[in-house]
Amino acid sequence: DGVAADRETTGFVIRPSARSSEISALLPADVRTCTVCLLEMRDPGNRRYRHPFINCTDCGPRFTIIRATPYDRANTTMATFGMCPQCASEYADPSSRRFHAEPICCPACGPRLHFRLLPAAASSGEVQATEPEPEPEPGRTDEDALTLAIAALRAGQIVAVKGIGGYSLAVDACNDEAVVRLRVRKHRDDKPFALLVRSVDAARDLVELSDEEALALVGPQAPIVLASRRAEHVGLVSPRVAPDNQMFGLMLPSTGLHHLLAEACDGPLVFTSGNHSDEPIVMLDELVDSRLGTIADSVLYHDRRIHRRADDSVVKRFAPTVTTLRRARGYVPVAIDLTAADVPTDAPSILGVGAELKSTVCVSRGDKAFMSAHLGDLEHVEAYRSFSEAIVDLQAFFDVRPALVVHDLHPEYLSTKWAQEQHVELLAVQHHHAHIASCLADNSMRGPVVGLAFDGHGYGPDGTLWGGEFLVADLVGYERAGHFRPVPLPGGSTAVRDPWRMAAAHLLDAYAGAVPSELAVRTRNQDRWSAVEAVARHSQTMQTTSVGRLFDAIAAILGVRDSVSFEGQAAMELEQRAGMGRADADADRVELGIEPIHVVEHDGVVVLDPSRFVRSLAQAVGPGASRPALVDELAWIAHLTVAEAAVRSAGIICAREGLDIAALSGGVFQNQLLHGMVRTGLEALGLTVLVHRNVPPNDGGISLGQVAIGRATRARLGAERLGHAIKPPAATQRGQV
Repeated sequence: DGVAADRETTGFVIRPSARSSEISALLPADVRTCTVCLLEMRDPGNRRYRHPFINCTDCGPRFTIIRATPYDRANTTMATFGMCPQCASEYADPSSRRFHAEPICCPACGPRLHFRLLPAAASSGEVQATEPEPEPEPGRTDEDALTLAIAALRAGQIVAVKGIGGYSLAVDACNDEAVVRLRVRKHRDDKPFALLVRSVDAARDLVELSDEEALALVGPQAPIVLASRRAEHVGLVSPRVAPDNQMFGLMLPSTGLHHLLAEACDGPLVFTSGNHSDEPIVMLDELVDSRLGTIADSVLYHDRRIHRRADDSVVKRFAPTVTTLRRARGYVPVAIDLTAADVPTDAPSILGVGAELKSTVCVSRGDKAFMSAHLGDLEHVEAYRSFSEAIVDLQAFFDVRPALVVHDLHPEYLSTKWAQEQHVELLAVQHHHAHIASCLADNSMRGPVVGLAFDGHGYGPDGTLWGGEFLVADLVGYERAGHFRPVPLPGGSTAVRDPWRMAAAHLLDAYAGAVPSELAVRTRNQDRWSAVEAVARHSQTMQTTSVGRLFDAIAAILGVRDSVSFEGQAAMELEQRAGMGRADADADRVELGIEPIHVVEHDGVVVLDPSRFVRSLAQAVGPGASRPALVDELAWIAHLTVAEAAVRSAGIICAREGLDIAALSGGVFQNQLLHGMVRTGLEALGLTVLVHRNVPPNDGGISLGQVAIGRATRARLGAERLGHAIKPPAATQRGQV
């Protein structure tokens, strides 16, 4: 705010901020309500007693309310609220803890809370209106609106709650009927809901918290923390909160409003994104009726505008670190250091437009990268609109005009098509190279490393769908040094929704085209099996090396799940079954006849062939339904077998290339069990293992990888003529560099 020494006086003065082309990398992220503010909010003698919007210089909304830099109140959505004399005095007093706290406010000067019923849900007749009057009347206070919202939650209503970065949907987590109604209206069949709990002690009633998880839970970013359920949690929340899932996603209140709601309710609240599944969260008040009116029964909102949407961030522990799986509120716009790339600090700005799922975009300015918050899946119209808006916003906010746009190699991604419409230099980057580059940037490294990129799939330059890759990579290029043996992807995206189709593809390969009719997975899907086999045999069917699809196939073969309602569901449940099946793996594998994944070399490329492993799993399961204990045991062995093959392959490549660093990236490495097995195995070989920390290993980190590659590539090749694509600087298959 322009605090500077005045050389003409003995004191100092506050000078007005001036717009400058230099933007600090230390831009403010939204911060959870601090302890001192909470003490004030709970003190009946304090003028901010029970004030939902309490904040100070140490906490409160930041990035979501900034319209432009510099960060002054006039450039935020708080500009419309005039400060009362007391707030103005605190704001101007250097001895005050609210000295130049830009969102400073109190009950006298606003913002204001409001509560109303949503007409579409109210007219459905499913929920009765709560008393007193549903619409706020003139003169009503924040407390009146809060009282109505609490009564609505206790009555089983779904309440849309306006937070810092958008709307959430809240419901009593103990009310089974209300949770089911939320699932039906939100079109979210099985994917777990997050829970808002009032304290760490309340969290420990539900989950086992490690020190790292507890620290993340109380951290200033206030993320959702994924943690393992306690066995004693049964009955404390509805079983429909996280069906067939051994983890809960928990968060503590991030604002005064959330604290007041959590403290007034008897137990945890479901607190999930205010949207239809896979769309961006709603942030504008005028869109609540059209976008949330068919989901929520009522809405608790305030009159401070949200300028920039930010969903709740999600983190998970991968011992000994905690990794961000969804980077949004609290983490954005914290800069990511790109100095390790050894690129001039005055290098032109680069824009990375990400992938298709879990979309983010990223821009560079100097030696820093700035990522957008999580945007959603671009196949949805609203997510694509948010994607376009986020690009405009990042460029305007950081005052950059990118000299290069980096996009995915996949020609059908909407992000690729957007990039190709721009009149600027373009660089197409292979999906898994971007994954490894993202991990390198997250660790301030430039490579080379042996990168293990395991995910659902990404487009390969050979026209197949990669997803089980071993890349010798740095920020400029890569060699495909190894991969899993490809199998058909019968039905494309349908195979993602129906894991049994991937089981059919892998079994067709494992049994050389003659899959026994008595296998349980074939029996369960007999009506469509022959048709899917025919598609798998067709010469035009895409081939994939995907480890994500391999785990889908294993889940179906073991009878864990044949179809899914959300991405990764089958693999997630397989991992949890494996967690219950730990045993003497070596002895059990011999007894059950489970074969390893065979690792061979063809023309200098390591190929992992899971065909005999898959066949032995199917034979161990046999016909009919298997005993749960056997399924758990086989799930554990399957994870161990895949991990051992990955470690062995990486070791071969590292020894051959003279490298001693490995990097793990891709959505499959969100699997805690596999991640731990692979990391432990690689470290036992004496390798340094790089993993994600601040940036998601899933496709949410792709845009950062694209920017890191774009900067390094442009620095190496020099500027190209405007409007022309830059050719990738390194070949994609060993022996062609």
